[in-house]
Amino acid sequence: MGPAERPPAVPLNLVGDYGGGGMLLALGVVAALYEAQRSGQGQVVDAAIADGAAVLMAAQYGLQAKGFWHNERESNFLDGSAHFYGNYLCADGRFLSVGAIEPQFYRLLLEKCGVTDPHFAKQWERAEWPALREKLAALFLQKSRDAWCELLEGSDACVAPVLSMAEAPAHPHNRARGIFVAQGGVVQPAPAPRFDRTPSELPPAAPPIGRDSREILRWLGRSDEAIDALVAAGVVHGAPS
Repeated sequence: MGPAERPPAVPLNLVGDYGGGGMLLALGVVAALYEAQRSGQGQVVDAAIADGAAVLMAAQYGLQAKGFWHNERESNFLDGSAHFYGNYLCADGRFLSVGAIEPQFYRLLLEKCGVTDPHFAKQWERAEWPALREKLAALFLQKSRDAWCELLEGSDACVAPVLSMAEAPAHPHNRARGIFVAQGGVVQPAPAPRFDRTPSELPPAAPPIGRDSREILRWLGRSDEAIDALVAAGVVHGAPS
């Protein structure tokens, strides 16, 4: 991932911690419970982050085995090399994402953008990708991101705005599906996946730090004087009087 001329900026910790770790473990536990209902037996679920990150690369390893994937960054059709799959700067300094891989979507993208240059017929000729990317880059610089979205969104041209975290909750699609919710003034993703019979609910907000400290310490047998001393020494954080 990332540009060819510098090390990649891997997106947060989504691949390892969340995708390869938490999601893999959650899937493993659900699968084990499903199997246990039928066999009546339990089993250990071994879900390592290294395993999960590798599993997420299964498609790329398959492409590599067929000679369709290369080790160099920015040399593959899904890593920013192909002109039909990547992000483009627009006239207002914001970005538009393009993912028109399939020929019918690619044709529609060109049609709606008014592109008639026969050069673009060479969609899968790797040697032509740099030149075609330059042409598309010049095209998308002619309008603002939102102007391109007005023209292309809602079609099968496979185009969407690159949204900031602040913009994403206000996008019409996200609002229509209720993808984000605001609880107690905190904007966050809504629970997913969704279930029609047993819908998920947001967990309650985390308590303020120290809200229950005194109660817990009293339950542990500490006197009020001892608790006051712990608070004064900074051992117990934020415990209200």
